[in-house]
Formats: sequence, C-alpha cells, structure tokens
Amino acid sequence: MRYSLSVLLFALISVPQSLALGGPTCLSFKSTQYAITTGGNPATIWIDSSDWPGVHRAALDLQKDLEKVTGRKPSILNITLSSNSPTTNDLSRQTGGRAQSSNIPIFIGTLGRSKLIGLAQQSNTSLKPKLDAIQGKWEAGISEVVKNPIPGVNAAYAIIGSDKRGTIYGIYDFLEQAGVSPWYWWADVPYKKHNTIYAVPDVSCSHGEPSVKYRGIFLNDEQPALTDWVIEKFSNGTTASRPPFNRFFYSTVFELLLRLKANYLWPTMWNSAFGVDDPLNQFTADYYGIVMSTSHQEPMLRSSPVEWYQFGSGEWNWDHNRENLTKFWTDGVKRGSPYESVYTLGMRGTGDLPLDESGNVDLLQRIVAGQREIIANVFQKNASEVPQVWCLYKEVQGYYERGMRVPDDVTLLWTDDNWGNIRRLPTAEERNRSGGSGVYYHFDYVGNPRDYKWGNSHSLSKFHHQLELAKKHGADRIWIVNVGDLKPHEISIDFFMTYAWNTTAWTKNDLDKYRTQWALREFGSDSLAPKIADIVKRTSLLNIRSKPELINSTMYSLTSYREAEAVVQAWDSLVSQSTEISKKLDSDYYAAYFQLVHWPVIAGRNTQAMYIDAGYNQLYASQARSQTNVKADSVEYLFENDADIRDQYHALLNGKWNHMAKQTHLGYFYWQQPMLDSMPSITRVQKRQVALPGPMRLTIEDSRGAWPGDNPYQCTQGYNCPPPTVAPLTPFSPSQTRYFEVSAGGPKAFTWTATPNVGWLRLNPSSGSIQNASSGQRVLMSVDWSAVPAGSAPAGVVTLKADSGQSITVTLVANHTVVPSGYHGFVESEGTVSIQTEHFSRSTAVGGVSWEVIPEYGRNLSAVSPAISVDSRWQAGAGPLLEYDFYTFNSKGGNITVTVYSSPSLNTYPGHPLTYAISVDNGTPITVQPMPPDTATGNPPSIWNTWVAEEIVRTVTTHAAAPGKHTLKLYATEVGFVTEKIVIETVTGAIPYTYLGPWESVMV
Repeated sequence: MRYSLSVLLFALISVPQSLALGGPTCLSFKSTQYAITTGGNPATIWIDSSDWPGVHRAALDLQKDLEKVTGRKPSILNITLSSNSPTTNDLSRQTGGRAQSSNIPIFIGTLGRSKLIGLAQQSNTSLKPKLDAIQGKWEAGISEVVKNPIPGVNAAYAIIGSDKRGTIYGIYDFLEQAGVSPWYWWADVPYKKHNTIYAVPDVSCSHGEPSVKYRGIFLNDEQPALTDWVIEKFSNGTTASRPPFNRFFYSTVFELLLRLKANYLWPTMWNSAFGVDDPLNQFTADYYGIVMSTSHQEPMLRSSPVEWYQFGSGEWNWDHNRENLTKFWTDGVKRGSPYESVYTLGMRGTGDLPLDESGNVDLLQRIVAGQREIIANVFQKNASEVPQVWCLYKEVQGYYERGMRVPDDVTLLWTDDNWGNIRRLPTAEERNRSGGSGVYYHFDYVGNPRDYKWGNSHSLSKFHHQLELAKKHGADRIWIVNVGDLKPHEISIDFFMTYAWNTTAWTKNDLDKYRTQWALREFGSDSLAPKIADIVKRTSLLNIRSKPELINSTMYSLTSYREAEAVVQAWDSLVSQSTEISKKLDSDYYAAYFQLVHWPVIAGRNTQAMYIDAGYNQLYASQARSQTNVKADSVEYLFENDADIRDQYHALLNGKWNHMAKQTHLGYFYWQQPMLDSMPSITRVQKRQVALPGPMRLTIEDSRGAWPGDNPYQCTQGYNCPPPTVAPLTPFSPSQTRYFEVSAGGPKAFTWTATPNVGWLRLNPSSGSIQNASSGQRVLMSVDWSAVPAGSAPAGVVTLKADSGQSITVTLVANHTVVPSGYHGFVESEGTVSIQTEHFSRSTAVGGVSWEVIPEYGRNLSAVSPAISVDSRWQAGAGPLLEYDFYTFNSKGGNITVTVYSSPSLNTYPGHPLTYAISVDNGTPITVQPMPPDTATGNPPSIWNTWVAEEIVRTVTTHAAAPGKHTLKLYATEVGFVTEKIVIETVTGAIPYTYLGPWESVMV
C-alpha cells in the first residue's frame, strides 16, 4: 500500500488532530480554505443513484454520524444521470444550485458504477490519472480534495472507490477522522463533538490495495456469553429452537467489520446456521459488502453439524453416503451463489474432530474433487473461477505433509496451533500458487491443554511478529481470527484488522504509537491517551504470562524472587492508575472505558490475586501462621468480588451487555470450561490455639520452612533442624536485601526485638509487636559493603527474641565479590547469571541480517529474534550473532549450564527445524532444536501442551567455563526463533524453579 508524496510531507505539519489510526490526516477541526460543515451550514453529500446499494447504506451512516458529531444533519443529493455520457445540465437540474454553497460537497462514488464519478473523470484532467491508477484494483480508493471536479463545482471532497468496498472504506475512514470510533456501538465509544469540519488541502488519504485480500473474524465458541446475550437482545419476544443469530444481529457485526476495513466473516456455528436461521442473512451480508465463508469444519457454505442434522440424511461419510452429501453441499452452493462468498473445501468429522484418524489422503482427495465438481456445475464455469479455501487445521495439515494436494487455485489456509504460534509458512514453491495462502489465527480456543474464552490474554507484539512472518512469506490471501464472543477482544481485533489492512504502516516498534493513537481515538484526551495506552500495555504484559484459565495457587513462586508479591503489586498499581483515570474522564466515557480498559484491569487483578492468596493460605497453614485465616478470608472475598465485577459489567447502560461477561473461568478440573465457577481450595487454622513452640513464628525468604518447631521444609530430616540461614548477599545481587518475617502463631500478642552481632548487618525494622493473629512484620536485612573487606565472606547472625520467651537466630553471609577493573558485562551472584536477551554486549550481522529486539514480547521485558529474511538460514556458528559478556565466581567442576528461555514457536518450514546455536568463548557451537517435530498424524508433539501453557520453552546446554570472564554467543540458524531470557547456573541447585525465572543480573 502506498501513500502519495504529499502525505509524507504532511506528516511533518502540525494540524488539529483527527482521530483515525495509522493513515494520513485529511480533516481538520480548525479553519482551512475548504469547509465541509460550518456554523449553520451542514455538509452536503452527493451520490449517484446507480451506485452500489451498500455504498448508499454507508452514505446514510455518514449522514447519521455527521449529525451526531456536528449537531446538524447533512443533506444527501441522490443524483440520477440519464446516460453513460451525462452532461452538466443533467446535474444542475438536480443540485438546485447547491454547488455554489460556501461549503464544499462530499462526492461519493464507485468507478464503473457511478455516473457522477464518470462525469468527473471526463471533466477533470488532473483527476483522471488518479482514477486510472486505481481502476480494477481490489478495494483501493481516493479520498482528497479535488478542485473543479465537474463544471460549476469549485472543489469537492471526493471519496471514490475502485469497487464498492473501496468506496465504503473511504466513507468510514472519513468518519473515523471526524471523531466516530469503529467501536461506537460495540464498545459504546462516544461521538467526538465538533462544530466545524474542514478538509486539509494538498493531502491525500487515498489508499492502494490492502496488504491482505480477505480480512475477517470467526465468531466461535459462542456459548454462554454471546448466545445468551443474543437471545435476550434479538429474540423480539419470540422463542425458537436456536438462538436468533439473525440479520439484525449480524448487521451490527457487518458494520463493525467495514468500519475496521475488514471484509470477511465465518459466522457462529455451534447452535446456529447462518443461511437458515434467517433467510435474509446472506442477502444482508452481501448488501453490506461482507464476503461470507464457513469455518474449517463446515464445507461448502453449510453450517456443520447443525444443518446436516436438520437437512442431511444418512452418515456423514463420503464413501457410504455420497449421493446425500452431494445434494446437501449442492444446495449450500446454490444458496450462496448469488452472493460474494469463499467456499470451504475438505471434510472433518462431526463435532470438530478428525474425519479419519488414519489420515486417508485418497479419501480427502476424492471429497475435494467431488466438491469442485459441485461448484463447477452450480456456477456453470470452471471451478477455478470461484474462490475456495482449504484450511489445514490440526490433523488436516498432516494430510498435506503426507502428500495430499488441492488444485493450484484453492487458497491454502495455514493455521496457528490455537495458541498464537503459526504452524507452517509457505515454501518457495507454495508461494507461487495462484490461489495463494493465508492464516487462521486464534484469540479464543476450546481444547487442550485448556480452554481460554474469558478475558483478553493476547500480546500485540507476539501476533504482530507471527503475522509479519506470514506476510513476508506470502501468506496474505486470507487472514481470519477466531474471536469467540467478539467481546472482550476489541483492541486485539482492532489491531489485527489495522495491521492486515496495511502491514507496512505498523512495525514492531510502533505498538506504543498504535496504542496511544487508539486511546486518543476512543477517549479523546491528549493528556490521558499515553497513560491509558500504558495501562493497556501493562495489562497485556501481565495477562499473557499465562491464560487466566491456567492460573493456579502455585504458578507464581510464593517464596523466591518475591515473584508472587511482585505480580500482585503490578496489578495493584494498574488498578490504582486505571481508577484515577476513570475519575478524570467525562462521564460519557465511563461505559467505554470500563469495557475496554478498566474491566480487564480489575477482573485480571482479582483473579490472579485470588489464586495467589490461595497459595499463601496453604503455605501459611504449613508454617503454623495465624495469617492463614486472613488469606482464607481474602480468597472468599475475591471469589465473590469476581461475581460483583461481572455484574458491574452486565449493569452497564441499563444492561446493554448483560451476559457478555458470564463466561466461567474459575476452577478448571480439565481442559473443558467448568460448568460453574468454583473457588480455589482454602484451609483454616484454629484461631483459639497457640502454636506448640509458642506464639512467635519466623519465616525467611526463599524457604517454605518455619521456625521454631518442626517443618518439612526446614531441612532434609524435617525435625530438629538448625536455625535458618537466608541466601547470601553480594554487591552484585539484583536485590540488595534479604528478609525474614515475624508473625503470629495463635491469638497471643507479643513484642519482639532483632539484634545483629556485627555492625555491617542492618535491619529495618529491628523491633516490633504482633498485636493480633492477623499481624505480621517483614524485616529487611542489608549490608554496609564499606564495612566488609573485599574478597571476604563473613557471616552475620541476628538474634530474634520475643517477650514470650522464644528466641531464634537468622544467619546472613555477606560475600564481597569483586570483578577486575575495567570489566563490563553481567556478574554472577548466588550461582546465577540471568540475562534479558535484549541486553546483549555486541551484535554482528550476516548478509545484512541481524538479531532484532521485539519490545514487550513474552513474559518479562522483551525478546530477540533474527530479522525476517525469507528463506535465509545459516550453519551453526555462521549466522547472525549476539554476544553476552559475563563474569563468574564459581563453576560446576569447570562447567556451567545455560538455560535459554524461548517462545514455543513451531517448526514452520519443511525440512528445516527451528533451531538456534550456542557456545561459550571459543567452544564449538551447539545446535539446539527447542520444539520436537510433529507427530505422524500431523499434530504437535506431546510436550507442546506444557510449553504453550507456560508460554515458554526451556532448553539446557552445558559448556566449559572456569570462574572468570566469559562470552556467551547466540547464533541464528533459522528465521522465526524467539528468545526472551538466558540463565546461567554455576552452582548446582542454585536456581530454584520459578515461573518467570530469576531476576536479571547486575550489569557493570
């Protein structure tokens, strides 16, 4: 897609902002020489009566929305010209002199359809070459001020499309710039009010063909939320055997898609039939301009299995029931033939299951041949002239890899693994197919290892990277994304369609800009937009670490790296900031802000805090801490609060979105959604009893143990264990404190004091009191390194005493390690070197290809990946290189182990597994393949279930490295490998397992 030179120049000019995303700005709310609507003069819209019905419908949206924005209703001149060579006299009789208004009119028209535009093409020599340039193009358009478009009109704002959607997109782009969000209905974003609208001179908002031809959504897994909402809102007081997914419902979806510059839809399918439930559904889709198709398991534009159960006869088996299946599919093709459609080929078993576990390629070949014959017979032309798609979903890709092929004109629809990792990229040969290829992606999924249908747990950064891989490998004929109930995936859908429309406009480094522009468009505040964008980003970063449905009470470590508490603190910060912003926004924005920003924050925080507190509840019980009951109370409160947050969503706008937040999500017992939310298990301790060793309980960082008394985690023996020792501190420890906690073991109050035996050991606080059973105090231990000689490792002992008579000691070793003068790089602490991969020491390109940082990718900070260079690959040690300097004080008998944390990316290119190579210093590079190959039936390997659930793959190599300075070398071997973190262990057992891994080491 290209924009004109004037667009690029205009990017340097400051103009009062319009609100569209990504493209140039052609409208202004301050005066220019071209007024469209001012004061008492509403806009005037000129449209030819012979234009497409869908264009006329969009023009009515233009009229309606401009009235909402300006307070004045534009007039529409529906012009009828008498011949293919109309004259200005024909026009003047119909415009009634309105061409002489001080405001310029808005001209709307489609090439080859609008005689008004035909007249302009004849009359204006400067316009003709622009129109010639888009003639015959797919969904291209011109949107700009045109001087003297026809005789008698000095200037007009022209919206001209190469086809009907090219025109329609121009209309909706105009409205977006004028202050109308695509989400004005589906997320209740208010209209932005402007008394005046002007066109900016010498700027073009014209667009070429989109980056992806068909761009759409799949409404799927629609029970309970979307289905129950539709029953309530669209039944019109009637009852039926199936939910009313009728033209009234779908009209809202069609309009949203067009406003997002999408054009393609797979409709709901589990208890509905698009072509049957409302006989006008298909007509309405075509009237709007939406291309209809059906999902990967629904051949020939028929809902399966719903329509088969209603109209079919016999087995769902081609060999045994060919005659009935042929009739069934023929009726589907006939029904869709008057309308713009893409026909799904192939056949899966009923219930979205494999048709044949043995992978009978010959059977599938015969089915496709029969379907093609049906298409040719119905359309009375070669089947190659009718758009068709074959979706290589799950086991179907296995058929393809074992040799099944479809005709060259059929689009191959590659898929992700249902978890956002693309399974396959087109080879050089496949990129030359006339039917091209595309991608079926997921924001919602039902299946192993876990359903995920609640909340928005997607990373813009990740799916941008995956889709960029697809686009650069030529998979750009169809992009379709499973969006479940549609809500609450608004921003993910928005970016998916924005990127599909123009992949060149948004790089991996533009995502902050996108979110800020999105926030400005939706909420209209220059000062708050960056803050809202930051909240959206940080909410996503917390949610994508794990699907909410997978979180449990032990996922985040309760003892190491302060992991669980850091998660809750991050959520608490977001809740505070989001709440503050919600108070600053005008009340008109409350409903939209709640849906798009605040609900994801408060609901996400509530869920994760509940599970973390359930974990603390169990931990504290094992430690004989009376705070066990406090955490039990918290879990019960948060569980009920989850329902309160749901009800708050449902109450918005007098119940407009009732049912939309009812998806169950708490208490999964296996992969399928729970039938009822259930609270995580909690326990309680006797509140009237004092712990056997006395009322004071001592616990320390990095341990599940508790003192005094016995506990299975104190030592191997589990009883008569020595007093605790916390992990040592060094000057290079990422945290310069260790802690112990004093808490109640029963209802008896007590006071305590803590006294170190050395001056360099500092405590904060050093005394306190536990007034009741819910009390606890954390004591931070730190070191005055100026008082510890370099190279020494003295032990400091703290004596903790309670007035109850209890006494116990805690030991801390201060290991004052040093590195050579002038050294730069990471430094070991406590047997660990942990590195975020974007913090490399040096980067070396090969053949113009280097590693690139992908911001906000993954579970921590970011990731790195080789720049996408199609068909590039390298031998181990010969590819693009990242180097990481690090210094160690220990080794495992002269060796270290290195764990690389990588994304669960799949082996996307046949014959070339996704690998990387790694070495230390001058060691021979070791090639590592993180993901094993697919199974014989074409499904991911069994370990995939664990790795996609955790969103990470850990691969371990061993390297020779005595204590001292070293360089770790990470080599690219294949494009598509993504890694987030590298962790080096120099002491066996030094690194406890935690979900996010160790803190990043200090770099000097």
